[in-house]
Amino acid sequence: MAIQIKTLKTNKTILITGGAGFIGSHVVRLFVTNYPDYHIINLDKLTYAGNLKNLRDIENSKNYEFVRGDIQDRGFLEVLFAEKKITDIVHLAAESHVDRSISGPMDFVMTNLVGTANLLDVARKAWKDEKDHTFYHISTDEVYGSLGSEGFFTEQTAYDPRSPYSASKAGSDHLVRAWGHTYGMNVKLSNCSNNYGSHQFPEKLIPLMINNIRLNKALPVYGKGANVRDWLWVEDHARAIDTIFHRGKVGETYNIGGWNEWKNIDLVKFLCQLMDRKLGRAKGESEKLITYVTDRAGHDLRYAIDATKIKKELGWEPSIKFEEGLEKTVDWYLANEAWVNDVTSGEYQKYYEGHYR
Repeated sequence: MAIQIKTLKTNKTILITGGAGFIGSHVVRLFVTNYPDYHIINLDKLTYAGNLKNLRDIENSKNYEFVRGDIQDRGFLEVLFAEKKITDIVHLAAESHVDRSISGPMDFVMTNLVGTANLLDVARKAWKDEKDHTFYHISTDEVYGSLGSEGFFTEQTAYDPRSPYSASKAGSDHLVRAWGHTYGMNVKLSNCSNNYGSHQFPEKLIPLMINNIRLNKALPVYGKGANVRDWLWVEDHARAIDTIFHRGKVGETYNIGGWNEWKNIDLVKFLCQLMDRKLGRAKGESEKLITYVTDRAGHDLRYAIDATKIKKELGWEPSIKFEEGLEKTVDWYLANEAWVNDVTSGEYQKYYEGHYR
């Protein structure tokens, strides 16, 4: 298989997997913009959640290129590494929606576990001197399980995944640490809380509710809406990834959170108020759309991250208050209805209706 090579004078060729997705596109944009001397390769399979329209603003940058491929295909990865001379990896490619993992767990096993193992082992064999390269794996707080009404996840919290999704991510975390310990690879890991912001596929809570409110459709809330999540603005997460990649300690894990807990029902009601104001509707009109639905199987009660370590060691902290970030997010979705309509049309429609993380 021949892969066209761009000529660029740089000592780093960074492979960002899953770079056409929600979080990945923000990371790709940041790296391409902030590091013109890096060669950034965006590897994405372009499943339903991957969209190259997310990167239209940087797609013609001299230090950027896109390669379509599947991390489950080891042969493809071997060719990619050989021809592109990959020096570092920022690994975001993953199946990530809990509801999908419940209905189809094997896709999560294959991508999140087998795909990660393929990347690790191909990188190990391609990198003759492991110390000159970095494999940075991005993961989720869901690997820690569920919290009660008090306490926080720290980097020392024991793993206790509760869904096929979180179990597959926990397994991939262990694989990365094992390759680092066994083969001496320079690995770094981070576990983040729920992200929100622009370009998120409308199966997750916030964009789903924004879109349904816009269309005057039902707002499905699991159970009584008592589940609690910590919310992290995606652009703050991209900054944290940048910081960890460049200054994080090899072999270390960093928890990335927003110090920003909300009950699902309180968040939905806040969105309703915000959307009523944005759309010029009467106060309380959108709240009438709230519909309580049967709870998700094994629904974790509460996630909350202690992000002290990354602030103390690397100086990162959230830059924006949730209310401000949420307003920016709402404004983006209302200004980009064509994008939303495109990704939720046709075959996508059946996937996002009534489901969110």
